[in-house]
Amino acid sequence: MERAVRYSKKREAILAALQGTNCHPSAEWLYRQLKPRHPDLSLGTVYRNLAFFQERGMVQSVGVVQGQERFDAIVAPHSHFVCECCGTVLDLPGICPEGELEQAVSRQYGVVVERRELIFFGRCPECVNQQNIKEEPLS
Repeated sequence: MERAVRYSKKREAILAALQGTNCHPSAEWLYRQLKPRHPDLSLGTVYRNLAFFQERGMVQSVGVVQGQERFDAIVAPHSHFVCECCGTVLDLPGICPEGELEQAVSRQYGVVVERRELIFFGRCPECVNQQNIKEEPLS
């Protein structure tokens, strides 16, 4: 039997901040955003609540980007793009990782696929533009 979960203003604020951004924040980013309004907030509290939300399927980890785990409040299946230059993480809602691929993996390897991720890596439009600006010859 699961214990009743107590209401927490900080927990609510952490979830609201995560749901209110599309930057796929780290725990540190959430902490810095919330600390001015919640002076007694600790980084440990942010991490514990992110784990709490993950356990309940309310948020997902996008993985470690530039040394920090990043989170997403959109838990419906979708893909991501990670910029290897600046660390930006973008949702790719039109690229769905579900379908025949997981069935093929199950058949070929005899496994049961319970979760899948599809992440693309490269340079975001801003980093591509920055690189193009640097490469333009001066006249």
